[in-house]
Amino acid sequence: MKTSIRAAVSVALLAGFYLLAIGVIVGLGWLSVWMWREHAGAAAGKVSWVTIAAAVGLAVAFWKIVRAKPGDPSGVEVQPQAAPELWDAARTLATQVGTRAPDEIRLVPEVNAAVAEHTRLLGLVGGRRIMYIGMPLIQAFTVGQLRSVLAHELGHYSGSHTRVGALAHRGRMAIVQTVAQIGPSTLVGRLFTLYARVYILVEQAVSRRMEYEADEFSVRVAGRSTAVRAMRDLPVVDAAWDFFVGKYVTIGWDAKLAPRDVFGGFPELLRGRAGELAELRSEAPPSEGSRWDSHPPIADRIRAMEAMADSGVAPDDRPAAVLLRDPAGLATRLQHEQLAIEGRTLLPWEELTDAGIAASAQREADVLFRAAARLGQAPQGDLGLVLDLVERGRAADLGRAVAPHADAEDLPKALAGHIGAAIALAARAGSGARWQHSWSSGAEFVAADGTPMPIGGLAKLAADQSGVPAARQRLTDLGVSITAARQQSVTASAAGADVLGGIANMKSGKDHFDVLILDNGLLLVPGPKKTDDGKQRLLQILQSAPVEELARRHRFLAYEDIAGATILKRVPVRVAVTLHSGETVELLQPWTGETLDKNDDDLLRSALDPFVTQPQQA
Repeated sequence: MKTSIRAAVSVALLAGFYLLAIGVIVGLGWLSVWMWREHAGAAAGKVSWVTIAAAVGLAVAFWKIVRAKPGDPSGVEVQPQAAPELWDAARTLATQVGTRAPDEIRLVPEVNAAVAEHTRLLGLVGGRRIMYIGMPLIQAFTVGQLRSVLAHELGHYSGSHTRVGALAHRGRMAIVQTVAQIGPSTLVGRLFTLYARVYILVEQAVSRRMEYEADEFSVRVAGRSTAVRAMRDLPVVDAAWDFFVGKYVTIGWDAKLAPRDVFGGFPELLRGRAGELAELRSEAPPSEGSRWDSHPPIADRIRAMEAMADSGVAPDDRPAAVLLRDPAGLATRLQHEQLAIEGRTLLPWEELTDAGIAASAQREADVLFRAAARLGQAPQGDLGLVLDLVERGRAADLGRAVAPHADAEDLPKALAGHIGAAIALAARAGSGARWQHSWSSGAEFVAADGTPMPIGGLAKLAADQSGVPAARQRLTDLGVSITAARQQSVTASAAGADVLGGIANMKSGKDHFDVLILDNGLLLVPGPKKTDDGKQRLLQILQSAPVEELARRHRFLAYEDIAGATILKRVPVRVAVTLHSGETVELLQPWTGETLDKNDDDLLRSALDPFVTQPQQA
């Protein structure tokens, strides 16, 4: 089926949705009148209420769609004088694909390129055109590869895809808004939801067909080999960028640290990990797809490209960054205007790696130090107290305190990990050791002279009762003072915690809470008594602020603060949690409570299982 036909079907389905909605409302209205005439009573009132709710919901949704305006464009606008070669390329490519050039070019901090058009009359009339280009693509691609990607995006203009896409987007918004206004759990809402599934399936099929059509422009303008190479490299660059952000950019994020030059680091990583990236390129391109996807699998797109006639365009292997007059200056603007670095200390990469890992190690060591202070009945913990407790045979108790969910055989390893963090901090504070930055591998802990320090071996020795004396001596020989690593935080935090699940509308005494299950504790956010929209509320909580900030605002029950727990009832969940302070917190899940995932009630029981001190009840 051609794209134009598919698009027409999509438009027809959108019109059909409104006809269906109006038909349902008219039918319900007729039924309401009939019931009031023939069977006046509560049933007639309920049908009338459904009719009114559906009519109001449709009217409100349609008004929102009509009134909707495009949001402010993201990214940093690139003026022609700042990148004349990039603008010349965009205009030339637009002529080659037979369309009007973009009115704006914007750089964005992601591995992506896209086009948008601020259309009017629900997408029927064209408007201002904006092209978005990811800075990581410019840094990773050649000029030829970037031309291929831009030709693909401009091809969406040439085929009027942006207008069809705008209409499809408005259609989806209309259906979603209507279902939200009426209520997805109502009978009418379920009917509209079913229709929405059909509409979205057709819309996504149209979108996939458009991608194949736009790929034809890539091959025609850049040459088949260059277009295929760009398509094959996209998932590789995307994986490299995700790795770069996860392992380098955010290494000190929880400690309010950030790189001084984010985008300056990405080319360094591409060079340092060239071997690994080459291995990724040698793997088969992604081939899995779904009828719900907006893009076909990359493997399918490459096969389609390889079947197209080659235009014979010679590859242009210059770095794509040559198209920018001042790439470093634009990257700096992009970093400060588009990345959330406000209020963070900006450091060079070498310093950031050391400071970021040190902050994470301090959090890990503080869990150990607080446990040692509690077990040793001391006002504050430090590495010396930890070694004393291990030497007195308390290693298992320390292990269970720092890793309550670890299996018995894994406790020594978990304890050694925390002790290793403490030893590294002591060495860093007293002997000038540090975590050494590397683009080609993970950071390595080295002595002041740059030689590797055997932290792992020392920690394993120090976690064993019989090995403590030898560990003390080796630390002394290395010039490491065990008093140099001390507890910094008095209470546990959710910094660096991962969200595992959530249960809405749990009750504790007379209060109601939405409970988020983290990998290091339970976060209790005050909630309403009503149980409607619990899952949506949990998602809104997660979107409202970082988990660490949420834990500062609300009640946080860290696992390290839990002394024991009793499962009073399994279904629905009812638990009593006793803290080391002596306080008991009881949590009860209502029968109608919603969860983030269907198995989150089991997840809560599993989270508290290591602390259970009484038999579970039925």
